[in-house]
Amino acid sequence: LRALNVLQHADWIAAEDTRRTGRLLKSHGIRTRLISYHEHNEEQRTPALIEKLLAGDSVALVSNAGTPSVSDPGFRLIQTAAENGLRIVPVPGVSAAITALSVSGLPTDSFVFIGFLPKKSSRRSAEIQALAVEPRTLIFYESPRRICRLLEELAAAFGDRSAVLAREMTKMHEEFLRGSLSELLRALQLRPSLRGEFTLLVSGKNYRRSETDVGVVREALRSMLQQTRKPLSAAVKDFAIEHGLPRKSIYEEALRIKEKSKRERNTSHG
Repeated sequence: LRALNVLQHADWIAAEDTRRTGRLLKSHGIRTRLISYHEHNEEQRTPALIEKLLAGDSVALVSNAGTPSVSDPGFRLIQTAAENGLRIVPVPGVSAAITALSVSGLPTDSFVFIGFLPKKSSRRSAEIQALAVEPRTLIFYESPRRICRLLEELAAAFGDRSAVLAREMTKMHEEFLRGSLSELLRALQLRPSLRGEFTLLVSGKNYRRSETDVGVVREALRSMLQQTRKPLSAAVKDFAIEHGLPRKSIYEEALRIKEKSKRERNTSHG
């Protein structure tokens, strides 16, 4: 009801798809003026919309599905409006990421929203490798054409972690699939066709280690620091990737080791 009220009383509606939004407005008898605003014209359209806002007009930003600016057009407009001191009012609606997370059964206390991975192979591969050591729940968006590729890539990099695949949420054909990454891939490969945008949630890397494991890792890190000639950040990055550990915690431990070593040298010289 609040969203309809906003659309009814706005001076302009900036819509990702004016035809789709137009049908929605017509069904509710709303005659607010429409202007297209999507990923291919947002750079061009943003200044004109900011001018309207500065002149006192109100603009409602609408995406086809989900929440504007969250893996949808709108970030540029919202950022520019904020820079100009304009008031920005959120109108809560469905967010695929949070909706899927809430019923996934995966940890919800800490998570990372990835959205769509880069399409370029080199950037995509690097990001997947970086995410392989992330301990928090991961949330991806993917199209039906590329979802099998994503599952295959993640299974290869992450191993067979638990995952949940959501599709058509809050709609008639809502569906949730649960299983390992490879099980989800096999389930989709058996289907003659795939439709609807997918939200994929993957459990984070499990770092539950014994005290012995921690000691072994610490000793290996100390040995590496004594032998390497690389800059600390580069050495830590390589070590973290090799051992499947978070880079930040390894970097902090490396600093502690170096500081302790420095104190011991100073004591011996004294």
